[in-house]
Amino acid sequence: MTDTTRPDDPTGTETDRPAVLVPLEVLEGESLPTGTAELLANAHVVLLGYHVLPEQTATEQAREQFGGTAMSKLEEFAGALADAGATVETRLVFTHDERTTIDRLIYEHGCLAVLVPNGTERVESVLVAVRGTVGIDRNARLVAGLFAGTDVAVTLYHVLADDETVDDAETLLNGVKTELVERGMDPDGIGTLVEDAEVPVDAIARHGEAHDAVVMGETDPSVTTFVFGMPSEQVAERFLGPVLVVQRERPADAAGE
Repeated sequence: MTDTTRPDDPTGTETDRPAVLVPLEVLEGESLPTGTAELLANAHVVLLGYHVLPEQTATEQAREQFGGTAMSKLEEFAGALADAGATVETRLVFTHDERTTIDRLIYEHGCLAVLVPNGTERVESVLVAVRGTVGIDRNARLVAGLFAGTDVAVTLYHVLADDETVDDAETLLNGVKTELVERGMDPDGIGTLVEDAEVPVDAIARHGEAHDAVVMGETDPSVTTFVFGMPSEQVAERFLGPVLVVQRERPADAAGE
């Protein structure tokens, strides 16, 4: 695996902006989707351009052959993000294993979330799927970091668990709302919704259709298993808009890996 780093704002990770990883297969024609710059205007974006190579192809050889073209595309996308207000750090990676690459960069850059990059025409309302108490602080940091001080409306959504009452769920969501307000969000711009749904993924996608983006937490301990083919991707396929997947905090025993 080889990579090239281009920190367009070397101090970006030291700010209070939430770090969001945006992976794009730039040499496969994948570009920055419509609305991404607006959605991430208040983020520190780790813009990852990656290309998956056949096992027999040397990464250094590919970088020498295609690195200039790929970096040119990345810099164009980084410029659009920066023009919208984001700070941007670009990474270009040629790899034989995209899952390991994305997992590594999430932790190297302390990313709160990974974007499943679908397009949106506008960013006026966001659905935030709250699964439980685990990860609430990270969800709040992301949502407030992106949308505090904006006109974006946020709906906190929770699907009842088997042993959970509506009162329990409302208490949970009100606690999240309080934390968002403490982080600078307007309470009048935050709504709550509790539902008893048989298939949570389908319910999130259905409600997502009334919003411009979805925020949901990682449900599987493996970041890459979740991003590639688990609930976030299923929601993105049905919803067709951008999905921000909030990542679990890295286990302490993995810090040195």
